[in-house]
Amino acid sequence: MLTILGFVMIATFLALIMMKKMSPLAALVLIPALFCVLVGQGAHLGDYVIKGIGDLAPTAAMLMFAIIYFGVMIDVGLFDPVVRGILRFCKADPVRVVVGTALLAAIVSLDGDGSTTFMITVSALYPLYKRLKMSLVVMTGVAATANGVMNTLPWGGPTARAATALKLDAGDIFVPMIPALAVGLVAVFALAYVLGRRERKRLGVLTLGDTRLVTEAVEEKETEQVLVGAGARGGTPAAARPATGGSDAPGHDGSGGSGGSGGSGGSVQDLDLQGLDPRRPTLRPKLYWFNAALTVALLTLLILQTLPIPVLFLLGAAIALTVNFPHMKDQKARIAAHAENVLNVSGMVFAAAVFTGVLTGTGMVEHMARWLVSNVPDALGPHMGLVTGVLSIPLTYFMSNDGFYFGIVPILAEAGAAHGVAPIEIARASLAGQALHMSSPLVPAVYVLVGMAKVEFGDHTRFTVKWAVLTSLVVLGASLLFGIV
Repeated sequence: MLTILGFVMIATFLALIMMKKMSPLAALVLIPALFCVLVGQGAHLGDYVIKGIGDLAPTAAMLMFAIIYFGVMIDVGLFDPVVRGILRFCKADPVRVVVGTALLAAIVSLDGDGSTTFMITVSALYPLYKRLKMSLVVMTGVAATANGVMNTLPWGGPTARAATALKLDAGDIFVPMIPALAVGLVAVFALAYVLGRRERKRLGVLTLGDTRLVTEAVEEKETEQVLVGAGARGGTPAAARPATGGSDAPGHDGSGGSGGSGGSGGSVQDLDLQGLDPRRPTLRPKLYWFNAALTVALLTLLILQTLPIPVLFLLGAAIALTVNFPHMKDQKARIAAHAENVLNVSGMVFAAAVFTGVLTGTGMVEHMARWLVSNVPDALGPHMGLVTGVLSIPLTYFMSNDGFYFGIVPILAEAGAAHGVAPIEIARASLAGQALHMSSPLVPAVYVLVGMAKVEFGDHTRFTVKWAVLTSLVVLGASLLFGIV
């Protein structure tokens, strides 16, 4: 019964948020509370929720201070050169913009923290997506999938958990997986290229300053066709903006942005993009190298795990605020400016604690996982590596990494050992599902991504899941092809 109710609870949650019948925050709280009562454990709901909140409190604290820290760094202009560099590379070409999204997300993912990756990626690219009226779910989907592949780094979490659970060396698990993960990353770039081509076709002719890009002019509605003229080098563009994309553009938000190429036809540096105003009063050019050194030091300490991540970001935020805004009034203003993001993300994390607390406390997640494992046919015993890889895709989406790697992977390893499959193969195969895991509603970082990008979580899920599953299957297929699993 717990198995059935667990699957029904998850299906109900996903259906309601994807159909936009409930907000993610409300669904994360009310759906598990209802099912906790249905399984006859309503009296323990408070215990489950408090346990879940206790488990996720450090994550919520980390996100809160990380948002403040990177918010301050954006305010003072630390990432302005990065944005301008990306603009020079991307120009007005949607293909370059989406591929640049994958590249930036993959590079920043080297720090091993998804929240940091999403904050930097969205901060740098959100203004450009809005300026060109590109679909924002393309940005969130590509960033999440790229980060998912890179999340398998030994200091990213899953590999360390697999090594701990099976008493193996993390290097022995990760190093042989590098070719398969590289193929997965190539698949992400291929996906970015395809999605970029789709955006280019949807938007038509784009002009950004003195850069001209001629693409197909398309009709987004039967009764409307928007044509954008091309500006001569150094001259004034002939028309105002690219097509808005219509209602069929997935996750497209046409409410913001100033249109395509309108204006004076100036250079990239002259663009009046949100967060890139060269005249904003929060800029601190004299402190640029101090802020850069502080950020590098923070990320280095994070990778070295010198202190717990929440403590590092707490200290970093305090130093950044004190040095850049020594007056109390200015510090309060900066905190208030980022309060909405902090509240949205931390609130979502604590709401997710209700979901995970009930799912774990009632025993539903354990029954679901054991049911899946027990239904593996005996004939597949010698292929437990493949079975583990396939199961890792849905299980890491519906479970936390802790639950999967410490609760399920040892069971799979034990079943594999009975058929002569080495635990190291099980550990490697268990990493295949990480591309999808990063879009799980149980991953706090995804709320940073959709919150900062102003994308509905349901829209992100509907758009991203199929591509993330495909990427996970590519990683698993490459692992089999190279004989890694």
